[in-house]
Amino acid sequence: MDIAAIDLSVLFIFVAALAGAGVLAGLVAGLFGVGGGIVIVPVLFYVFTAFEIPDDVKMHVAVGTSLATIIVTSVRSLRAHMKSGVVDTALLKSWILPVVAGVVTGTAVADMIDGRSLTIVFGAIALLVAANMAFAKSSWKLADDMPQRPGSDAIGAVIGFLSTLMGIGGGTFGNTVMTLYGRTIHQAVATSAGLGLIIAVPGALGFIASGWGEAGTPPFSVGYVNLLAFACIVPATILMAPVGARLAHKLPQQTLKRGFAAFLALVAIRMLYGVLAG
Repeated sequence: MDIAAIDLSVLFIFVAALAGAGVLAGLVAGLFGVGGGIVIVPVLFYVFTAFEIPDDVKMHVAVGTSLATIIVTSVRSLRAHMKSGVVDTALLKSWILPVVAGVVTGTAVADMIDGRSLTIVFGAIALLVAANMAFAKSSWKLADDMPQRPGSDAIGAVIGFLSTLMGIGGGTFGNTVMTLYGRTIHQAVATSAGLGLIIAVPGALGFIASGWGEAGTPPFSVGYVNLLAFACIVPATILMAPVGARLAHKLPQQTLKRGFAAFLALVAIRMLYGVLAG
């Protein structure tokens, strides 16, 4: 999409679609306690597909932009959770270096693979996330506490690596890992807000650097981060997350989680089918 050649009506539709992605992401984040990135990435993927963004870059821009939005939402969420006093700051501090190492590795891998391969990675891991949401039980536990180093460092590095490839924050993997190691869901969610910030800052910067000067990116992009999408998604996400949280208290959580798991699985399967059959 050449900026000079964009019709204003097309730009309006593009902006509306991006804002819609933010609304959906905010609702999902509030309803299920997961990061909005798990929704933002596939929605941006399909928005960019509809506007004929080249296959070589659209998934990279979806992932990079998602990571950028997570910076803002993680700061807001972490500030709220810090007031509650349940954030495990010791664990966060111990994870900074291994998580950043995982993020840097993930950014490098994303830069080396093409858009098709990155879509396959997202779809495959999203299917695993959907299965975990649908079938995991709160009683499942690997241990009563997190392992000592170097085991804990390895976990942090893997979380950083996978989250960067998928363009998501710390909630999707962090919540699962911490609850499996004996942490309460409240502490896991609160700590994952900080984990999201540790992942998103170097991840977004990495995608900006790796996509710098890349041809075919959407208008108003800096590297693989689209500033227009960022400006549309962040306010909508912040606005709608509290709405989703209020709805979560009124609806049966298990049914909601399985419903979202089914939705995520269908999206992942469609993405995989599209790239494998194409």
